[in-house]
Amino acid sequence: MLKAPLRIEGEYARPDATTLVREVRVPYAETTTIRGGEATIARGDRRPRTFALSRAPELAGLQASFGALLAGDAAALQRDYRISAGGSREDWTLVLVPRDAALAANVRDITLHGRGAELRCIETRPADGELQRSLLAGAARAAIAAGDGAAYEVLCRDPAAAAQ
Repeated sequence: MLKAPLRIEGEYARPDATTLVREVRVPYAETTTIRGGEATIARGDRRPRTFALSRAPELAGLQASFGALLAGDAAALQRDYRISAGGSREDWTLVLVPRDAALAANVRDITLHGRGAELRCIETRPADGELQRSLLAGAARAAIAAGDGAAYEVLCRDPAAAAQ
């Protein structure tokens, strides 16, 4: 068990409408590619592992939600999630609660935090376990500069602190 949250650095990419790539650079090198109902994980010099998304419904949900968000496809989001939105243009929150029972067994909800057109943070609340927080864009840059794990929640949720 970790004594502090694991801090990883990298990026997400969407090279086409059916593919999501998560590339981790620090503290280890790993690339996860989700495409065609499968996930492939490549880490270091090891041989890549490929498995069906049916074994990891949270990854399928991640791909579906990213794809729908990036495409502006509200109908797809509403088909897969119960949605609630709040805040203002400069401090908004979108909560996605999975409709699919298999995904809901693993993921209680996904909360997106943003400012204007910028998605700054994704908080995934697993059915069991602790909240997982991904800082993006300006929040991620501010976290790197701050270097303090205690500041991550503030950077995610507080628009005044996140304006850095």
